Amino acid sequence: MESFTPLSALLGGAMIGLASAILWVGNGRIAGISGIFGQLLPPAKTIIWRLVFLASMIGAAYLAYYFLPDLSVVGGQKFEQVKLIGSPLWIAIAGLLIGLGTKIGNGCTSGHGVCGLARFSLRSLVGVLIFFGVAIITVTITGVAR
Repeated sequence: MESFTPLSALLGGAMIGLASAILWVGNGRIAGISGIFGQLLPPAKTIIWRLVFLASMIGAAYLAYYFLPDLSVVGGQKFEQVKLIGSPLWIAIAGLLIGLGTKIGNGCTSGHGVCGLARFSLRSLVGVLIFFGVAIITVTITGVAR
């Protein structure tokens, strides 16, 4: 694991946890990004908080990149230099499969992995085990993580 960066991982995890806690305490909502994003079109009655949450995520990432440039290094490369792995067709297929999986699983890794596990949800535990199992199988078959 030559690109492991514990400081950025710790900071990122803390920010995700803090954002999830603020949304839960302040709005009574789970920070499941697929559900938040999926309810934008067609617009739900509660569209404002969804837009604010998504804009805050993007804004926080930009601020971290701007004010903490050393955290934007992965394996000795800046983020701008990191290349996508795979053709656009495979990336599109992967995106569609992820969308299908979040629909079937009734949530995504952020909703189940961060919020669901924190609430000791059995359904979220099963979902996370499946997410990780499929990820391990995919990396083993494709050999992408070298």
